[in-house]
Amino acid sequence: MGGGAAASRVSSAMAVAAAALVVMWAGTAAAAVYEVGDKTGWTIMGNPNYTAWAASKKFHLGDTVVFTYNKQFHNVMAVSKADYKNCDARKPIATWSTGNDSVVLNATGHHYFLCGFPNHCGIGQKVDIRVAASGHSSAAPSMAPAPASGSEAPVAPGGGGGSSGHAAAAPSPHGNAAVGRSVFTAIAVSVLSVAAAGLKLI
Repeated sequence: MGGGAAASRVSSAMAVAAAALVVMWAGTAAAAVYEVGDKTGWTIMGNPNYTAWAASKKFHLGDTVVFTYNKQFHNVMAVSKADYKNCDARKPIATWSTGNDSVVLNATGHHYFLCGFPNHCGIGQKVDIRVAASGHSSAAPSMAPAPASGSEAPVAPGGGGGSSGHAAAAPSPHGNAAVGRSVFTAIAVSVLSVAAAGLKLI
């Protein structure tokens, strides 16, 4: 065989490897899973600072937040901005109470959550999760959780306009979104190694 055929095979193998890397990166970077409060979870014990926790993260469309808590003492309520500021749990947009609740952030803007148990919000068990716009303007932000009752009725915060959707089941949380990117790196190295080994066998 001539050198031209071998060079063509090398180019083809490299193109396949590059395409595989792009597909893998798109799949792992598309969404992250965050446990609210990290290892502390959703609680009032130890006075966790959920404002600081949320500020330390960069949330994107499609990310999932997981609320882990003792369901005998806590719950999770999605509320309007006004109800969040006033710690008013009387008119929640949605409520979860399983102790391990996943909420997919499928709208840009602010997502307001609080614990509806008496006085918990007032002592800090609330979180404002802001999903950054992806470089284009959008309608008013909306919430997308499905109520605990299992109803699929779409809701928007404060009854305002904007798009709305539903919460979806999510994978178990990674303590850190970087875990997904570490997996990507390991897979990328493996793919490139296999591609390089394959080239030597040709």
